[in-house]
Amino acid sequence: MTNQDSPFYGLDVEDNPVLEVTAQENTLQQNLDQYMQHFNALTENSNELEKAKLMLDIAECHLGLDQQLESHDWAQKTFDTFIENSEWQLAVDCCDIIYNSNQDDSLIALGNGIWLAVTFPVDPNVSVQMLHHIVDETPDDSDGAAVAAMLAHYLAETRSDDKDHKNLTFLTNQITAQVAKRHRGISDENTMQTWIKMYELDDVSKLLPKMALILDTIVGENWWYDRDEIRSQLPVN
Repeated sequence: MTNQDSPFYGLDVEDNPVLEVTAQENTLQQNLDQYMQHFNALTENSNELEKAKLMLDIAECHLGLDQQLESHDWAQKTFDTFIENSEWQLAVDCCDIIYNSNQDDSLIALGNGIWLAVTFPVDPNVSVQMLHHIVDETPDDSDGAAVAAMLAHYLAETRSDDKDHKNLTFLTNQITAQVAKRHRGISDENTMQTWIKMYELDDVSKLLPKMALILDTIVGENWWYDRDEIRSQLPVN
């Protein structure tokens, strides 16, 4: 079939949402096929960390193609390798994929990922995204959403670089405003600041223990790593 014979000839993909989605899916499928060829060529002597990174790429492609179970299973197999190699960013990325795969351990993955994202200075964009998931998961009147929103803002303020700071803090301010509105019907800046102080949301020394309680509620006994062992590796300030 020539280009002129194609049913899509003369149509601009960027102007047609259906064609754009199809093009994205085709790209994802091509990437997945390439990753699978690479994976199938690995041997028993292949580097475990590089293998796990490749598997995470495969999981991400499956997620993009809405193949949620496959995405979950490929990502889940990589997590321990990332923890063993202290690859905290990749471990958080893994948890995010598992959460978005919508399987039985979705919320457990979210809690495990957030603990790592708060403990280690990983990409603040990912940390904010993970904490935003808690906002989405909690009822409108839940204090947990307020804690997550303000912790996301704190991380955006303290960890983002000059390039990302403005956009990321704007996003976290918007999230906090939305939470204040649904939590107590607050829609003006002065009342929001009063709300923040009333719930001690501007005090990170109190915010972090509150988040720890939320994560313990989400995860229960299902921690995928030894938090005390990880804490022992942290530098002493």
